[in-house]
Amino acid sequence: MNAPLRSDATPRLEDFPYRLSDNVRFADLDPNQHVNNATYASYFETGRVTLMKDRSYGLMPEGLGWVMVRLDMHFRAELHWPGRIELGLGVARFGRTSVTFDQVVFSEGKCVASAQATTVLIDEATRKPVPLTPELKAKFQPWIRRGVDPN
Repeated sequence: MNAPLRSDATPRLEDFPYRLSDNVRFADLDPNQHVNNATYASYFETGRVTLMKDRSYGLMPEGLGWVMVRLDMHFRAELHWPGRIELGLGVARFGRTSVTFDQVVFSEGKCVASAQATTVLIDEATRKPVPLTPELKAKFQPWIRRGVDPN
């Protein structure tokens, strides 16, 4: 087992099994001409939603849904337009009703932001949390971040 990850350790994109590319948009900029801090929440959302809503992975059980309960972001460097970004995501931890993801945004090989996001599985009718089943946890196995034990 690898040594525990320090929260301030610089992430490596290769440790995140789910990855996708996106563009920095001109609308993402603030008056300082760098990407606004609030925009990063949308970048992280894109990574999570793209994975979770892909029906082929089976991460959205019928009648159940996921709600965000926590998002902790760490801004590591400025990001400018124009540009391409690489988004990375990996499962960091399973709770009784929750999944916590580690996420990153890379630009030109450099980590410009990282986050930890916790989502809770709920019953769509009652809006109450639902325990994760062993079957659902098994479907998340390909997406576990390298170097962590989520259990």
